[in-house]
Amino acid sequence: MLFLAIHHSDQWLQPSQTQALLKNLQLLNYQPALSSFHDTTDFCSIEPTQSFTVVCYESNITQLHIIGNNGFPPLTENFSTDTFFATLKGLSSLKVLSLASLGLWGSLPGSIGDLSSLEIVNVSSNYLSGDIPVQLSSLKNLQTIILDNNKFTGRVPVWLSSLPVLSVLSLKNNMLWGSLPISLTTLQSLRVLALSNNNLAGEVPDLSNLTNLQVLDLEANSFGLHFPTLPTKLVSLVLRNNRFRFSIPAELGSYYQLQKLDISLNAFVGPFLPSLLSLPSINYLDISGNKFTGMLFQNMTCNSELVFVNLTSNLLTGELPTCLHWDTKSRVVLYARNCLSNEAQDQHHSNFCYNEALAVTVPREQKNKKPYAKAVLASSTAGGIMGGIAIVGVVFLAVRKVHSKATFKAPSTRSITEHVSPINTAKLLSDARYISLTMKLGASLPAYRSYALEELKEATDNFDASSLIGEGSHGQVYKGKLSDGTFIAIRCLKMRKRYSPQTYTHHIEMISKLRHCHLVSSLGHCFECYQDDSSMSRIFLIFEFVPNGTLRSYISGLPKQRFTWTQRIAAAIGVVKGIQFLHTGIVPGVYSNNLKITDVLLDNNLQVKISSYYKLPLLAENRGTMGAVLSSPGSRVSSQARVKREDENDVYDIGVILLEIILGRSIMFYNEVSVLKDLLQVSITTDDIARRSIVDHTVHKECSDKSLKTVMEICVRCLSSKPSDRPTVEDVLWTLQFAAQVQDSWREDTLNHED
Repeated sequence: MLFLAIHHSDQWLQPSQTQALLKNLQLLNYQPALSSFHDTTDFCSIEPTQSFTVVCYESNITQLHIIGNNGFPPLTENFSTDTFFATLKGLSSLKVLSLASLGLWGSLPGSIGDLSSLEIVNVSSNYLSGDIPVQLSSLKNLQTIILDNNKFTGRVPVWLSSLPVLSVLSLKNNMLWGSLPISLTTLQSLRVLALSNNNLAGEVPDLSNLTNLQVLDLEANSFGLHFPTLPTKLVSLVLRNNRFRFSIPAELGSYYQLQKLDISLNAFVGPFLPSLLSLPSINYLDISGNKFTGMLFQNMTCNSELVFVNLTSNLLTGELPTCLHWDTKSRVVLYARNCLSNEAQDQHHSNFCYNEALAVTVPREQKNKKPYAKAVLASSTAGGIMGGIAIVGVVFLAVRKVHSKATFKAPSTRSITEHVSPINTAKLLSDARYISLTMKLGASLPAYRSYALEELKEATDNFDASSLIGEGSHGQVYKGKLSDGTFIAIRCLKMRKRYSPQTYTHHIEMISKLRHCHLVSSLGHCFECYQDDSSMSRIFLIFEFVPNGTLRSYISGLPKQRFTWTQRIAAAIGVVKGIQFLHTGIVPGVYSNNLKITDVLLDNNLQVKISSYYKLPLLAENRGTMGAVLSSPGSRVSSQARVKREDENDVYDIGVILLEIILGRSIMFYNEVSVLKDLLQVSITTDDIARRSIVDHTVHKECSDKSLKTVMEICVRCLSSKPSDRPTVEDVLWTLQFAAQVQDSWREDTLNHED
């Protein structure tokens, strides 16, 4: 990780740099900046925002961070990356350049090599294509290259070896092909090498001399066939979903700093190394989808910090170690489709593993023979536990406005100290990256667009009363049908003040991000203006139409349509995922959503979708409650404390929904909640029969005791009267997923016994 401590300069920016920056913003069609910046703007003194940050030193721009909204608004048709980067040459002192999620398209021009002071370049989450330009090789101070989530083609460049201080190389999610060049092994300072989700293939070069290597991520390529020779100080190693097929080296059991190991979905053979379970730093281990053999014993040891172990689909025999059974509330352990004596998860007969193991042969040629000479490589990352690993590569730590000179240390610990106001730019980059990922969850929806008023009138028969399906302080809601047969929900907001459409650009940008499988997703908007001054009279927000009523009707409604216990847990998980997206999937996050079970709707597939967006600025403004509803990644400590408090408010609301899910009765008043929570708390400490006696009678016989107790426990924690004692949204999600897993295993065992 590279940390930048940054401070503001008291000197005005040179006019030529001001002009160059304004020109670039115009080329990007960057409306938020164009509406407030002009020739006399002192960019060195403006407060940084979540999407736009400029850092100066001695009247020169040294850092430029522009984080877009996945290409919204779109670039003009005549946009040219050649023109854009040629204009950037006017910022001759630029050291850090971040241009993420801006919708940039075309090739990355060679003129980027003219920015001779560059140390960090990040153009992730765009649509850049073609080869990575060789002109980058002339930037001898370059430490970080992040080109993730683009459409770059060609091979991993051989010339990367000419960058002597390169420490982060992240090329994830592109279309690179071919084998890795041996020249990579000369990059002595490399700390992060992230090449996942490309079309790379062949043997991985010998990396054993790369003593600084901390993270290597090669997921989802076609590397193989031998396990690569690696340095022993790795922190994270991900080889998931490649074509490795020989055994793993015994030395892997002595990687004492290894925290994450994912070698799943390959064809590794040979004995499993039990020592991997007890590595001193290990907390995530996934060997699933291979052909490892060997016998496990109850008395094997495990690292107490292990939170995820996946041994699924191998040829293991014996008994699951006792240490993996212990503390299952804070640990996920998967071991199905082996030949273990533990039958809580589906197992093959022991003969299956014996016969399969006999069929597996390990060619002799694999013994320490690799087609590459030894080489050097290094990398680093920030790792996730349950969903994979997100390589960030760079963290910008901003501090208060205090005078300081730029200081430069030896290349191995190179840093920059300059002037800026508080903002964590790395958080912005990761948020933008996260938005790009989560937008894919709404990929089946039509693209967000602007609707014509006539189109909406036609869809609703001129807003006929028969189309009105809801009305309240947040406006009227109409059901409409577009010309292509698509049903939509139209929320009509009458503006209390007369502003131009441009005033609402930021609000519309935020609403356009509401596209997630567990939200009633936004489809578009329409402005209606007064003819005299073109100010806004009404705004129409168009959402997908969700036809199957509220979650309450499937929990406490007619007995024949009530959800099963499995469906109830799935619905709860969907609600929590929706809240998690509102908190972290859009920037800034939306908190204190005042969520009720009647705000949770069900679509044609009975998938839950949250419909309460009343804390969005535009909707809050229309209700006269504008302000203090959003979080900002760069806010001060007091704001961070507020966000934590509002996160706890949403967790409490989740607890109330869980209470209804468990009891199967409507909770109409909040004074009921504490009484029912106490009832749950008492039942947790009693026996299974007592617990089931308070559960909805339609499901009390079909839920496993462990699953029921787990849901009860997290519900009680969510409803804690002391907010600081409530779990995080992530904790709630993990616990519910565990309860679902336990329920599925119990159900399979029950069916097997009936057979």
